[in-house]
Amino acid sequence: MNTLLQLLLDGLSLGAIYALIALGYTLVYGILRLINFAHGDIFMVAAYAALFSALSSLAPADPGATRFAVTLLASMAAAALLGLAIERFCYRPLRGQPRINLLITAVGVSLLLENLSQVLFGANPRVFPELLQGGVAFENGQLKVGQIDVWVLLTAFGLMLALEAFVHRTRAGRAMRAVAHSHETAALVGVPVDKVIALTFAVGSALAAAAAVLYGVKYPQVSPFMGVMPGLKAFVAAVLGGIGNLRGAVLGALLLGLAESLVIGYGGATWKDALAFLILILILVLRPAGLLGKYEAEKV
Repeated sequence: MNTLLQLLLDGLSLGAIYALIALGYTLVYGILRLINFAHGDIFMVAAYAALFSALSSLAPADPGATRFAVTLLASMAAAALLGLAIERFCYRPLRGQPRINLLITAVGVSLLLENLSQVLFGANPRVFPELLQGGVAFENGQLKVGQIDVWVLLTAFGLMLALEAFVHRTRAGRAMRAVAHSHETAALVGVPVDKVIALTFAVGSALAAAAAVLYGVKYPQVSPFMGVMPGLKAFVAAVLGGIGNLRGAVLGALLLGLAESLVIGYGGATWKDALAFLILILILVLRPAGLLGKYEAEKV
């Protein structure tokens, strides 16, 4: 029983990281009906931003809450600026054109970020700096709750609750929901559509940066291609929950993290990456709208 509880805890921690990335996918899709395939690479760039922030004079040298908070905020700010730049110079000029143009551009931006990072930072993985003290926060027999997992869960769920409050209880959040419903109608009632879309990219990118810091704390290694697999898995999680639905993205990510942890724990480690794509195929066949998604009539 303790082994199962340990696997569930590990899966919940991993799923919380996937959820932060998946929320970025679902935010952008809800606004633009665009799958931003560069999102996983924003996660990667944010991990490098966190690495350099932690090693700079901005953050204290000793691991602890202050070093973690400074690195987290610096990485989120850098990722938000990158998201704004990508939206302004890569996606906005193509708005109104066929969606395939945006999709191809997203793939191009992804490849650009990966290869540019390889040139700038080198192809070899780097060790992510220690931001928090390790150790066990709670122990009961074979069940051990690490301090890192506690920080991951508290930070991830805190950001999810903050996003929920932002979207549903602020003026900017109401504007985002209006633009998601209809660009034209939102513009008619005075909503600045371009600014709202830019804000959406900034928020989604900042959440990816938070995920990158938590991922680096839990799996301390950074490389130019580290965003590929977490990005794809988070996309699967968003589709599983119902892309465009914030709570669905969180639910899908937690389920995917739990499933992956259980597969690894019971001897199927070689199948852990294939599992996400198997789930994607099944959900597209059995319930294309996702667990919490709604079927919508599409104009032709």
